[in-house]
Amino acid sequence: MAYIDYYQVLGVDKKASQDDIKKAFRKLARKYHPDLNPNDSTAKDKFQAINEANEVLSDPEKRKKYDEYGEHWKHADEFEAQKRARQEAGAGGFGGFGGSGAGYGSDGNGSYWYSSDGQEFSGSAGGGFSDFFESMFGHRGRSGGANAGFRGQDYHADLSLSLRDAAQTHKQVLTVNGKNVRITIPAGVANGQVIKLKGYGGEGVNGGPAGDLYITFVIADDPVFKRLGDDLYVDVPINLYTALLGGDQLVDTLNGQVKLKVKPETQNGTKARLKGKGFPVYKKEGQFGDLIVTYSVKLPTNLTEEQKELFRKLQSMN
Repeated sequence: MAYIDYYQVLGVDKKASQDDIKKAFRKLARKYHPDLNPNDSTAKDKFQAINEANEVLSDPEKRKKYDEYGEHWKHADEFEAQKRARQEAGAGGFGGFGGSGAGYGSDGNGSYWYSSDGQEFSGSAGGGFSDFFESMFGHRGRSGGANAGFRGQDYHADLSLSLRDAAQTHKQVLTVNGKNVRITIPAGVANGQVIKLKGYGGEGVNGGPAGDLYITFVIADDPVFKRLGDDLYVDVPINLYTALLGGDQLVDTLNGQVKLKVKPETQNGTKARLKGKGFPVYKKEGQFGDLIVTYSVKLPTNLTEEQKELFRKLQSMN
């Protein structure tokens, strides 16, 4: 397995902030989600790579290990434990995995080695022996020799929601690897957002812990509202007479209609902001974004001659 640069996958610098990583992930997740790219055969692979990169870089502890150990960051704790053991025993470096004569380790400069029965294989955090290493110890190995426990496989699943479903806290059942998983979805989840259910992945081996389940939310476009963050946007058509003279106008919200007062001489494209009528804020009960209304003035059609004459009189007066 070739070394994958998670920073390059997300298109961010190695000094990127957690907020930068979050924004980059959300942007790419929306762009490459398979459900939104049904005719793109590479979208699924790209999406999985984006998820994997985000899983590591969005977690400060995992990111620290990745920066130091590269593709072998998952074994960082074992590297450090054996290194300390060797140092306490008065030996340089570290080794000894699964019995005498076998070991793996780091020289502290990003280079790794594995030895068995006098044979040595070396590589670096940038690539080299990943296939060999993982064939010997598994994808998520734990120290402890032949009877070591191995962590189960992580599962990934997509869950499609409508915008209105995503606006309400509700329970839902999804089937993953033949098993039904009942989850509570908090109001305010975003398109492309990923949540982790610890221990709901594949079963561990030799007493190792189960893997995790990563659920990606796919929220379809709504025919009425457009969502940007926690704010909702809606276009509301008004007739020429209401725009000129003012009047009442019914406007859709997620919780029914409200009546707005349209000011006289309202121009096409005028916006009105309704505080707290937008999308619920994720995991902040009682907090909502705003609803931004854009008025679209509709000109009358099929005018009678009498109506046309009235408009001509108005024109002549101006």
